[in-house]
Amino acid sequence: MAVVETTKMSSKGQIVIPEEIRNRLGLKTGDTFVVMGNKDIVVLKALSKPSMDEFDELIIAAQKKAKAAGIKGSDIAHAIAKSRGTK
Repeated sequence: MAVVETTKMSSKGQIVIPEEIRNRLGLKTGDTFVVMGNKDIVVLKALSKPSMDEFDELIIAAQKKAKAAGIKGSDIAHAIAKSRGTK
């Protein structure tokens, strides 16, 4: 079940996430959040770094799509050189 707490915003726009919620969610100093707002609703979503396994899955998927599209490594190297203004 969700824990409900109250908090106040400081004059600098800062809020404190109550300790019980921080502990329950495993939040640490320096964690990053995306903040969304609509009317009187504010949502904080903790961002987490993807694991290396997730990166591996992304790389494999990108390689499959590139192969299906007929893109070669030399095409990518050429596009990078062109965007950098080098030959």
